[in-house]
Amino acid sequence: MAASAAAVATSFKCGVFCSNGFSGSTRDFHWHKNERRNIKRASRGVITAKVDHKPPPYSLDALEPHMTRETFDYHWGKHHRAYVDNLNKQIVGTELDTKSLEDIVLATYNKGDLLPPFNNAAQVWNHEFFWESMKPSGGGQPSGELLELLKRDFGSFEAFVNEFKAAAATQFGSGWAWLVYKANRLDVGNAVNPLPSEEDKKLVVVKSPNAINPLVWDYSPLLTIDVWEHAYYLDFQNRRPDYISTFMEKLVSWDAVSSRLEAAKARAAEREREEERERREYDGGNQTDPEAEELFLGSDTDDAEAD
Repeated sequence: MAASAAAVATSFKCGVFCSNGFSGSTRDFHWHKNERRNIKRASRGVITAKVDHKPPPYSLDALEPHMTRETFDYHWGKHHRAYVDNLNKQIVGTELDTKSLEDIVLATYNKGDLLPPFNNAAQVWNHEFFWESMKPSGGGQPSGELLELLKRDFGSFEAFVNEFKAAAATQFGSGWAWLVYKANRLDVGNAVNPLPSEEDKKLVVVKSPNAINPLVWDYSPLLTIDVWEHAYYLDFQNRRPDYISTFMEKLVSWDAVSSRLEAAKARAAEREREEERERREYDGGNQTDPEAEELFLGSDTDDAEAD
């Protein structure tokens, strides 16, 4: 599975996602095996890194009977907590210590050559995103622009649901299925884009192995489902398709997805404006002064006549 993850992508360009000052480049970041020598600890050996174990935006029994309190006790209370604790141990005292979680994910992806903190960082990010993708009395259909775009890009809402379910069901082993807003114009360096032939500025469904998420493809995630077995085994045993159907029909927070879509489009528009400003500045800085050019040509002519 590690080979699969390495094959997924080999580079990223931060672009639309970097809202905390991280440039998207790892050239100045180096991870050393002896980085633990620099670990800073507070009194009594307490780790001082600051990635939090955030709770879901609802009580742990709020999604019953579709996702039980017992599942949350294990999934959020143990698995998610372990990712947070392990990540804090890995990054404390390093250059990553002060970065946002999203920036840690992008930096440690390291062009597909994963650095030690990546899996824990990405799993923390993925789980926070997953909890916020659900709500009590969720499911049903979205409305407004989101519904119109789903119909435009998939043919119908039902076609989208079928494609999303298929992606989640066919992700071999552990991983995730995602609805994303694809606005990057394939400008992702050497990344192995999962949908290179698809046009941009549209909604697409992708899946990813292990901890990989669409941030490394420069996509804006809108919705995800966790298909690691610990996400559903206590409630559904090995019946992953039943879990996926319940998620789509009873749990999805379309309000959250709509808000994410609005933010993704705004970030994409801002990036386009910034790229246009950079292009104009570049073109302006490389323009030749017509009068200077004319004087230069004239001097050559005078010299020729003098000879």
